Amino acid sequence: MIVKHLAIRRTTEGNDQILDLTAAVQGAVADSGVATGQASLLVQGSTAALTTLEYEPGLVGNDVARALERLAPRDGRYLHEETWHDDNGHSHIRASVIGPSLALPIAGGRVPLGTWQQIVLVDSDTRPRDRTIHLTIVGAAG
Repeated sequence: MIVKHLAIRRTTEGNDQILDLTAAVQGAVADSGVATGQASLLVQGSTAALTTLEYEPGLVGNDVARALERLAPRDGRYLHEETWHDDNGHSHIRASVIGPSLALPIAGGRVPLGTWQQIVLVDSDTRPRDRTIHLTIVGAAG
């Protein structure tokens, strides 16, 4: 059994910026020596999330942000903001709906993503942030 852990670090702009993590995750899986197993990812922080989607300009630059705005509008009333006197209540809602983690299979020494499927970080905070994504790879060698 092989167990590896590493941190992927990214600086974001916030405001629903989406970053493609696919190459970093696939590279780490390839370097781990695991042929069959699982890759688990967790982003630290309560205003960012992880998911998979097609990383293309329409979705990344427009559609996802518009959908998130309908779900949790920036100008909505959030008790979180009244409690903490900040401006990111919508950010917490958006991140919690998408979720902070992913559990992905490893088969043949890689994560078997679809042709148009990428692993992405969505940062919904209202300001730039330094994000850490923890990646744990567990499994058997080939």
